[in-house]
Amino acid sequence: MKLVSTFFLLASLTMTLFVSGCGKPSAGPKSQAKTDVADHKAGDSSSAKATAKLDHSGWWCKEHGVPEGECGQCSSKLAKQFQKDGDWCKEHDRPDSQCFICHPEKEAMFAAKYEAKYGKKPPKPLIN
Repeated sequence: MKLVSTFFLLASLTMTLFVSGCGKPSAGPKSQAKTDVADHKAGDSSSAKATAKLDHSGWWCKEHGVPEGECGQCSSKLAKQFQKDGDWCKEHDRPDSQCFICHPEKEAMFAAKYEAKYGKKPPKPLIN
C-alpha cells in the first residue's frame, strides 16, 4: 500500500510541474530579445515607463551598454537625430552604430570607453 501511495504522490508532483511549467517564457531567447526591444522603443510610452524605473543619472546606461549621453534608445531626441543621420537599424529599432545584434564588435568599442573611464569591464547590457 505504501508503494502505491508513493507512486501517486510522485505522479501528482510530476503533473503539477508539467502543468505549471518552469516559470520560463515559452518563447526562445530571440523572441524574448525582440519583445524587450519592442517594449523599449524610443519615444514609446511603455518605454518611458520602463526607463523611468532605472536610474539614468549616471554616465553609463546599464540598460543598453553605452554612455547615457549617447544612448539613442533612452533619448527620443537622440533617436531622431540618429534616424536623421541615417544611423538607424530598422530591424532592431535602435541606432545602427549601437546595434550589438547586427554589429557585436560595437559592444566592445563602447566597453572600451567604460574601461578607460572606470578601469574595469562594464556590466552586461540589460536589454540586447
